[in-house]
Amino acid sequence: MERWRQRLGSSFRWRGGAALLAGALPALAFPAPSWWWFAYVALVPWMLLARSAGTARRAALDGWLGGLGFMLAAHHWLLPSLHVFTVLIAALLGALWAPWGVLLRRLLHGAPTPGRATAALVAVPSGWLMVELVRSWQGLGGPWGLLGSSQWQVTPTLRLASVGGVWLVSLLVVTVNTGITVLVVARGARAPAVAGLVATVTVTGAAWAWAPRPQTDGQLRIAVVQPGVIGGDDSGVRRFDREEALTRQLAGRDVDLVVWGESSVGFDLAERPDLARRIAALSRTVGADVLVNVDARRPASGTGTRSRGIYKSSVLVGPDGPTGERYDKMRLVPFGEYVPARSLLGWATSVGKAAGEDRMRGTRQVVMDVRHGNRELRIGPLVCFESAFPDMTRSLTRDGARLLLAQSSTSTFQHSWAPEQHASLAALRAAETGRPMVHATLTGVSAVYGPDGERAGAWLPTSASAARVYEVPTAHGSTLYVRFGDWPVHAAVTVLAVLAAAEAARLLRRRAAASGAPPARVGL
Repeated sequence: MERWRQRLGSSFRWRGGAALLAGALPALAFPAPSWWWFAYVALVPWMLLARSAGTARRAALDGWLGGLGFMLAAHHWLLPSLHVFTVLIAALLGALWAPWGVLLRRLLHGAPTPGRATAALVAVPSGWLMVELVRSWQGLGGPWGLLGSSQWQVTPTLRLASVGGVWLVSLLVVTVNTGITVLVVARGARAPAVAGLVATVTVTGAAWAWAPRPQTDGQLRIAVVQPGVIGGDDSGVRRFDREEALTRQLAGRDVDLVVWGESSVGFDLAERPDLARRIAALSRTVGADVLVNVDARRPASGTGTRSRGIYKSSVLVGPDGPTGERYDKMRLVPFGEYVPARSLLGWATSVGKAAGEDRMRGTRQVVMDVRHGNRELRIGPLVCFESAFPDMTRSLTRDGARLLLAQSSTSTFQHSWAPEQHASLAALRAAETGRPMVHATLTGVSAVYGPDGERAGAWLPTSASAARVYEVPTAHGSTLYVRFGDWPVHAAVTVLAVLAAAEAARLLRRRAAASGAPPARVGL
């Protein structure tokens, strides 16, 4: 008996470790490794493990542990800041993959029939997309590490993003993984697997050939000012001085807009008119408006001092001072900018670098009007990890933004994968909307992308302290994603609803057959 228990415990530990490792593999497809091609096979070991589970409970555990491994690997750079909370959050979000593990076992366990293999090719990717959708809620950390985001530098998949957003790209990637898994485990069902793989290639090719392309209609000269790492008690003052010096270097270079990073100004400009005058002087020197980001305590609009709080606000400053155009960050980083349920989890501030005070939220998105000579440009600003949310850039585009901007700071995670991961997200947002996007940071990586998601110039790395001018093409027209939104998510919900209805009908028929069977005869 004791030997049996030891074998069972050893098997449990081996399988659990394998699930953690298998779940972590897809993280290699994201920056910094950026093995984008690996995403198309990275899920196969995890899928093979879950489908081989002896029970549905074991498959759920494989799904959960794999999800835990994925979240830890994709967000490992949070460990120095959140410590144990990183593991707790990863465990919570990893549980979202437990039903996905059960789904894999239900459809691919044993020797799948062609019918079950066909169902898996549409249901398994749909199940994955539901996990991505739920964990994309801002309160759960937002859509960082969506599998489709790993394809940010692949031109055909960027075109696919213009059709159905990052969601459609995730579906494509998981479908390929599912097809490969079916080819491995189901010799009698290889025809559906091959058909599924051919279909994904066909859809991508069709998107490349026929999806509407925004038409390039001009060019902008956008300057990004990245001061670099500046520490110390007086870092706010010295950072401003450095940004001022770098911006002066842009005089005579005919730029249309100068963009500073997140928290580039650490004082409320209404209470520090001297700083507002210095930025206005820079605008006159350069001949362009300056978009700064103010991270400071101030009262809410239209209220008194009792409503004072810390806001992160994109503020446009022209030659005569602040133009009145301001956007207050709406979606805050859990623990980084506020502590969820602070009365219960406030102790997080004592074990990590969680926010000691909750930041204030903005209430609406803003499209700003920038003037340069006789030209007028409408820009849509975002702050920090808001660039991970495809719905926000879609909304700005529908409201008339011609240029999208994200002001960010990843200085806390300077020597990790985070800066490059963050910079890559803007490529997807540009491709989805057909609008160029600027990702301007304090300490790198800063990046600019054209309306097709392609780079508009070299990245400013984390080692750089510089002001760089980018030639940015502009475009008009609308992508299918901007027109129709998150339709792949709706399609996935429909697929899972149909599958659930079919499963329920099957169970009802089985119960009806069992209840209508004649009683067994018992002989003596």
